[in-house]
Amino acid sequence: MSMTTFPPSDPLTWKQADTDVHVATRAGEFAGFVEFDGTTYLARDQRGTDLGSFESLGDARGALENANAAESRPRTFPFALPRALRRRPRRARA
Repeated sequence: MSMTTFPPSDPLTWKQADTDVHVATRAGEFAGFVEFDGTTYLARDQRGTDLGSFESLGDARGALENANAAESRPRTFPFALPRALRRRPRRARA
């Protein structure tokens, strides 16, 4: 399975899927959702990871925004050279 990543500068777009469910997308890709269980708002990211329960819809949306922004951090490992450039240099022939 491949995950598409988008820069955090792309804003989340929200749509109300049902009376108690709000779905977030970023650049047309699913980014997570917020559901109201009758007492609190529950937020989940695009993988279904529970982000917590919140008193207001705005707080739950903010948690989803922050979760997506934290995920978009740059790589910490160095760039790997292509295999052709990693070979040892050949010895000169006499």
